[in-house]
Amino acid sequence: MLNMLMEQCRWWMIQISYLRFHISMAFSGKYEVESEENYDDFMKRIGLPADVIEKGRNYKIVTEVIQNGDEFTWSQIYPGGKSMSNCFVIGKESEMETMGGKKFKATVKMEGGKMVATFPNYHHTAEIIGNKLVEISTVAGVTFKRISKRMA
Repeated sequence: MLNMLMEQCRWWMIQISYLRFHISMAFSGKYEVESEENYDDFMKRIGLPADVIEKGRNYKIVTEVIQNGDEFTWSQIYPGGKSMSNCFVIGKESEMETMGGKKFKATVKMEGGKMVATFPNYHHTAEIIGNKLVEISTVAGVTFKRISKRMA
């Protein structure tokens, strides 16, 4: 009886590891912005200057996510070649940079298939729905939603 219980526990541990691996691997790829909601209000609330907000309003930003286990490199590539990258490990404090260029430390968590992080000025989630990367950032009651389609 004990051997049977031990075997069932082992089986469930393998299943949980398998699911955790496949949920997190779903993020790997390149995504191009398809739509955004509340861009201006959100960017003003996090303190970006008006000229930066204006420049970024119609950018077709490409987000590239590279994963190695629980290690991620999350890059945003802007027209003209400028880019910003954050490297982090799920569950460990990492140094990162906000959309506004401020460096900070945060811990990215995985909660129910969503990446969740609290940045200095806003809360951010990212998840894959179908073939799309859905990012939601909230600050002071303003929610910014960016949907990007998978390119590769």
